[in-house]
Amino acid sequence: MNTFLNKYQTLASTLACLLIIGLSFSTHAFQIEASEALNQETAESAKVKATPGSKHSFVILQYHHVSSDTPRSTSISPEELEQHMAYLAEYHQVVSLQTALSSIKNKTPLPERAVVITFDDGYKNILENGHPILKKYGFEYTIFINPSQIDILNSQLSWDDVKKMSKEGVTFANHTLDHLHLLDRYPNEDKANWITRIKRNITMAEEALSEQLGYSKKWIAYPFGEFDLDVKAMLKEMGYVGFGQHSGAVGQFSDMQSLPRFPAAGRFANLDTLLTKINSLAMPVVEVRPERYAMNIEEVLGKIEFDVLQDDISLNRIACYFASDSLPITKTDNGFSINIKKPFYPGRTRVNCTAPSIKESDRFYWYSIPFFTQKEDGTYLD
Repeated sequence: MNTFLNKYQTLASTLACLLIIGLSFSTHAFQIEASEALNQETAESAKVKATPGSKHSFVILQYHHVSSDTPRSTSISPEELEQHMAYLAEYHQVVSLQTALSSIKNKTPLPERAVVITFDDGYKNILENGHPILKKYGFEYTIFINPSQIDILNSQLSWDDVKKMSKEGVTFANHTLDHLHLLDRYPNEDKANWITRIKRNITMAEEALSEQLGYSKKWIAYPFGEFDLDVKAMLKEMGYVGFGQHSGAVGQFSDMQSLPRFPAAGRFANLDTLLTKINSLAMPVVEVRPERYAMNIEEVLGKIEFDVLQDDISLNRIACYFASDSLPITKTDNGFSINIKKPFYPGRTRVNCTAPSIKESDRFYWYSIPFFTQKEDGTYLD
């Protein structure tokens, strides 16, 4: 058996530690297309039409800086990126984000162990240090950029860079116009005016991308990974696919306005600890009750119920964690439930749940719910 997979199989027993390490976002969340959303189906019809498993599941990796001289929390060194790409080239199939999303929309299978590569923020060092590596392996990838910062900040790509890279296997997509905190509201700003403002920001960014590149994907990566039910509803109405910064693989049951991505930089860049995530499967969660993301200070959420297809999931071995705590699991007729008794405090955190696959015992189904709690002044942490 090859070296990488030898290492990988020894990691299964350390998954609980990885979950605890990955539970909280850093204080700077980005540090720590199908151009239309899928039509929503009822849980019963979804069970008939969708098929969980490795050919209907893929992982999205999220990077930022490619440098040894930028903040470690958002950076991967060129040497580490080379190691990641070498592993992917030998043991996985890297597919474009377009291909992966089309597979969900059309319910068509993907190659085994499919992986999508993404970057956020459009840093110049992606071109200087990262692009040559990905180009060497022939990997297509996506960069989510802030158009108002392109050609303006020295640390950012220029539009000439963007156009050159777009001819070499890189797709560019929306990260808001200026890396906006989507959940922040101005003083005395009501919900209607807030939605109008952030909708305008996203639309202006998309128009800039379309003007410069000649296409509009309507994919948006949430700055700081932040969203709530209102943001998701707005994006669905606008026809966007939304990408977060919470953990998990993507599959046919995934919410198209909150697709997960595994951060792969900073403390998550170690390939030995990343292998379990790269090889994870999308947990076929049909419904979550209640569906909450934005929390109030000292609020206690309580019980969360998960309806899950159980064909290939070893529910007897399911594990969920919140704020470094292992949560008791209660089985239900349609899946399981947990109870979060700890209060929320300003910042970002999440629940991570995993369960082993029955058919592929070396792989875990993974599902994550992110939570965002505002500060006393009503704004959210950078």
